[in-house]
Amino acid sequence: MTAEQTDTTAPTADADPRLWLEDVEGDDALAWVRERNAQTTSTLAATEEFTSTQAALRGVLDSDAKIPDVSKIGDHLYNFWKDSTHVRGLWRRTTPESYRTDEPEWETVLDVDALGETEGESWVWHGASILRPAYRKALVSLSRGGSDADVTREFDLATKEFVAPEDGGFYRPESKGDLAWVDDDTVYVFTDTGEGSMTSSGYPRVARRWHRGTPLESATVLYEGRTDDMYISAFRSHTPGFVRDFVARSLAFYSNELYVLAADDSLTKIDVPDSAEVGFRREWLLVELRDDWTVGGTTYTSGSLLATGFDDFLAGGRDFTVLFEPDESTSLAGATWTQHHLVLNVLADVKNRLHVLTPPADGAGPWERSEMLGAPKIGTVAVRAVDVDASDDVWLVATDYLTPTTLSIATVGQEPELLKSMPVFFDADGLTVEQHFATSDDGTKVPYFLVRRADLALDGTAPTLLYGYGGFEISLTPGYSGGLGRAWLEQGGVYAVANIRGGGEYGPRWHQLALQENRHRAYEDFSSVAKDLVTRGITSRDHLGVQGGSNGGLLTGNMLTQYPELFGAVVIQVPLLDMKRYSHLLAGASWMAEYGDPDDPAQWEFIRTFSPYHLFDADREYPPVLFTTSTRDDRVHPGHARKLAAAMIEAGKDVTYYENIEGGHGGAANNEQASFMQALAYRFLWERLG
Repeated sequence: MTAEQTDTTAPTADADPRLWLEDVEGDDALAWVRERNAQTTSTLAATEEFTSTQAALRGVLDSDAKIPDVSKIGDHLYNFWKDSTHVRGLWRRTTPESYRTDEPEWETVLDVDALGETEGESWVWHGASILRPAYRKALVSLSRGGSDADVTREFDLATKEFVAPEDGGFYRPESKGDLAWVDDDTVYVFTDTGEGSMTSSGYPRVARRWHRGTPLESATVLYEGRTDDMYISAFRSHTPGFVRDFVARSLAFYSNELYVLAADDSLTKIDVPDSAEVGFRREWLLVELRDDWTVGGTTYTSGSLLATGFDDFLAGGRDFTVLFEPDESTSLAGATWTQHHLVLNVLADVKNRLHVLTPPADGAGPWERSEMLGAPKIGTVAVRAVDVDASDDVWLVATDYLTPTTLSIATVGQEPELLKSMPVFFDADGLTVEQHFATSDDGTKVPYFLVRRADLALDGTAPTLLYGYGGFEISLTPGYSGGLGRAWLEQGGVYAVANIRGGGEYGPRWHQLALQENRHRAYEDFSSVAKDLVTRGITSRDHLGVQGGSNGGLLTGNMLTQYPELFGAVVIQVPLLDMKRYSHLLAGASWMAEYGDPDDPAQWEFIRTFSPYHLFDADREYPPVLFTTSTRDDRVHPGHARKLAAAMIEAGKDVTYYENIEGGHGGAANNEQASFMQALAYRFLWERLG
């Protein structure tokens, strides 16, 4: 048992008789896991229906016809690709000209499957950073089994080989953290360098500058955070003509400080509220507010996006231009720079709208505003610059629940050109998408999407899956899922997605309305959507299932324990469930801004009201429940799922449990595992609801 696995200063076994299940790889705990897994694989996963469902899901995941997502780096477009042959994936590249064809010519840069076989490791790709302007050197991050902790290794893009440490290559040992390029022979490093170098959340506490050929331990310390900070990092902005260096201090979720790092290593704090998000591009500084801010004699509202000159701000100027201000139905989903423009992505009642802003050429005067020509008007639209320094081209990705995803390229001010389309993975004929609003306990209108057959008989018999998340300011917007279509919609199931408080659908205010002592509002919202589905005649208790993962697993855990009378089946994936212990387990301390501090008796009084492990009552009736998690999840501890499942099994409840040995917080490390885990959920729901 490691310090990251459990904190022995927290409750003892006398207070929690299942504390032994927190020993992630302990013999007794793993024996319990294997017994549960064996039971599930011999029952739920042993049917012909399960096999056919998994095959259908695997067919989607392994499809060669998916749209290859690319990033332009130098003269190439890079892509990471997984299919049935390359289960761990290929890092590959092509040219922009070839990418436009139906069958691009791909050049393999790194074969992760082959690397893992050669090195005897279960490597999972965690990404790469390429140094400009030569684009020859890369920092590649790889995880063992999919955990958040990873290693970073220098890679030569010309020879397509790793640069060994003995040959001067940068190598960061396994830890949570990273390396960031400064120049050919220098990186910023923030990682585990021994006692005291990590925060109580298990993330880096110290940022350093590390020169090639020197020991990591001798790297120059640039900034040391506090133990109770969340994450410390450093990075360079490589924009030509505007190269700047920064140190970032994450105090907690939604609380950050950003410092400009000078040539003499002195630090200047960008003096904005800690809750604000700071962005920069060439001469401009952008500030996105999570709270109201009064500065320079003006009050700017939460959710607004402000712009000012970067150098003017550092010199003391506080003259801002308001680029976006939300209203009751809108929020800012994103802002994307191109060479000459800023594209705003606005959510209006959970539907995307794109707007183009052009800054004044001389840095003074108003910003010009226009609409993005040809942008889709339905579903979800994502926008991303093709090459922010060289063009005004953007990638446009459009999707909804029934329409396969498309990828277009557009020059700002011109109509987009369709490049790629996702294949049709399921028969959507006769299906329709609706948006409804349920009324929560306090009268708040809560939007939700509903996907159903247009001719559905409103007699309450339709097997219906309700999905939600409701946390961390994350928005749930429509998207095409071939797996959902094949395994649920095509089989006659109804699908609903609830945009409850705690999410970001209506900006920071929507999120803040369900923080800490107000967490109950998220659960009241979700239960209200469930009730609305029944009121409309879509479904009934016996045919209504609920699914969620991570914070969504906490959501469905609360549906199980607080609203068991509403549901016929509950799926809880990689969840938080023991809210007394969560801040002592893995990255849990970093989420106290969301949930509160359970070690503070006053805060525990409200936290205990949404702690499913403590709300469970052995004498109460509960719907059938499926728990899934991962032994290798080093973000949300698998002990959460293990302990509540064990308590329910001891009480004789209907519990199905499966724990993937690999997979990290995503629950799966490759398409085989992913299709298995997804098939478990769908078959469980069909058997209980159908």
